[in-house]
Amino acid sequence: MAKLQINDVRKSFGAVEVIKGVNMEIRSGEFMVFVGPSGCGKSTLLRLIAGLEEITSGTVAFDDQVVNNLVPSKRGIAMVFQSYALYPHMTVFENMSFGLQLAGTGKDERGKRVEKAAEMLQLTPYLRRLPRQLSGGQRQRVAIGRAIVRNPRVFLFDEPLSNLDAALRVETRIEIAKLHRSMHNTTMIYVTHDQVEAMTLADRICVLRDGLVEQIGTPIELYEHPNSVFVAGFIGSPKMNFLSGDTLRKRNAHTIGIRAEHLDIVEHGEWTGKVVHSEVLGSDSFVYVDIGPAAGQPMIIRENGTSKHQVGENVRISPIEDQVHRFDAQGRAIGRMALQGAA
Repeated sequence: MAKLQINDVRKSFGAVEVIKGVNMEIRSGEFMVFVGPSGCGKSTLLRLIAGLEEITSGTVAFDDQVVNNLVPSKRGIAMVFQSYALYPHMTVFENMSFGLQLAGTGKDERGKRVEKAAEMLQLTPYLRRLPRQLSGGQRQRVAIGRAIVRNPRVFLFDEPLSNLDAALRVETRIEIAKLHRSMHNTTMIYVTHDQVEAMTLADRICVLRDGLVEQIGTPIELYEHPNSVFVAGFIGSPKMNFLSGDTLRKRNAHTIGIRAEHLDIVEHGEWTGKVVHSEVLGSDSFVYVDIGPAAGQPMIIRENGTSKHQVGENVRISPIEDQVHRFDAQGRAIGRMALQGAA
């Protein structure tokens, strides 16, 4: 188990600064997820922690020991990449044990570790198979198993599910969650662009933007209390609805944000618009309503069950007022408040 301290870490590639002064602490045994749009620096930050890239300035410490000058093999880490990187001519057992063999671990000990990891990941029936005889999800589990047998202090995952189809992503995500519960003494850092993965796996999420930390918190903290328009729009599916303009003066905000489940279609709603699209998902529906330039794009309203509203229908919508998020002209949260000047 290891606590990580990242102190004013910066990384430049030539004249381009990619990581611009990141500070954070990752707790021992924590599952921390880095999220953000493409190019925000999340994979680069992971590689700096791993030692695969050299830090330009600042420090990374494991349990108060600065590891800037330690090679990856000396940091007590294990990394799982987007690509499986399995040896095609080796069996599952051989792939999982190969790193231990190189490290000089005895045959009996290698066997015990591989068998334990295989049981944990439901790979025991496949130990004698070659990678080409496995599904994509099974191959990724082999890659994870290869990391487990090393008994690392820190697990690093770099978008490990992005090559899998939707069903396998869900299946493997569950396996990773179970893995974290069974290896609660191991710190895990996980990079993804998929905020659903982040919300379902993380103890805490770090939202990165343009090489800087935008916000760190538990999934529910980021969902319910985003500190900026950027976080509010990035966390949650569908993303938060935003409105701006003169209509918001009574709320003392430059921009307001409302999640789909906090909007209702009602007879005497605050805004009038036209239904432009409807998605029926079975247990609930999403209704898209164009209310004009104040929103910039159609507002999304979540309704339970099957929506009865048709494309082209004129409707009125209103927010649940105590769920309205307020932001200033710089896009920073300014808290929630009761509607000012309302009748």
